[in-house]
Amino acid sequence: MTRTELYKLIRRKESFLCVGLDSDMEKIPKHLLDYEDPVFEFNRAIIDATIDLAVAYKPNLAFYESRGMAGWNSLEKTIQYLNGFKNEVFTIADAKRGDIGNTSKLYAKAFFSGTYAAMNFDAVTVAPYMGSDSVTPFLSYPGKWAVVLALTSNKGADDFQLIENEQGKLFEVVLKTSSQWGSPDNMMYVVGATQAATLKEIRQIVPDHFLLIPGVGAQGGSLEEVVKKGINKQCGLLVNASRSIIFASQDKDFDKAARSEAQNMQVQMRKYLNEFCAL
Repeated sequence: MTRTELYKLIRRKESFLCVGLDSDMEKIPKHLLDYEDPVFEFNRAIIDATIDLAVAYKPNLAFYESRGMAGWNSLEKTIQYLNGFKNEVFTIADAKRGDIGNTSKLYAKAFFSGTYAAMNFDAVTVAPYMGSDSVTPFLSYPGKWAVVLALTSNKGADDFQLIENEQGKLFEVVLKTSSQWGSPDNMMYVVGATQAATLKEIRQIVPDHFLLIPGVGAQGGSLEEVVKKGINKQCGLLVNASRSIIFASQDKDFDKAARSEAQNMQVQMRKYLNEFCAL
């Protein structure tokens, strides 16, 4: 999916919502445990309930890898199900990969080619700590995206990301340097919603790139603040919500509760798109 196609999808759905499929076996509704694959049944119900409201879905791989082969099977079925909605969703593997070149090439193949793992995601999150050769293999697939960690919302972000020297803060150096490896057409950045105060500064460095913004909802990030400081004329935002949507209820009508939460966000997003973005 190209940047133009992604923006058209955002305008068509009047939404820049990304639903995080952090599908924890210990939190999904108990009645689903009777199914052969409870996680896939949960994911499918969440997707069906929100597909007209969300433009992107982001499975966090930890919730799948931790379950061994059963988890990988759930993930494979989930991405194949999502890929059935042609041109209707943008899929992100929240894998946070980042290793030396040869290894990164294989990670990119695993998530993008679909040859063996049958994953075929649109994007994958990547850690840039090891430099250009850990990121550029993900940029060699046409229509695919590397989503580079820039400024995260966890408490430990201060340990490294805000260290400052004569070149600026470390996250600024990451933005300036890595933006030369790719372009706004194949690279996004992760910026936590709880770091919204820095979004104007970030936009000065990467004005045209999409930003993946986790942390709105259960983590306390403000959608309004994110939009006012981070939106550009082509939106340039994918705002992720996970727990606040997918675990809105643990009753049998959990999918309806998830839809209600997603709809509340989509209504706000429609207003912001009409206010700030070019038609």
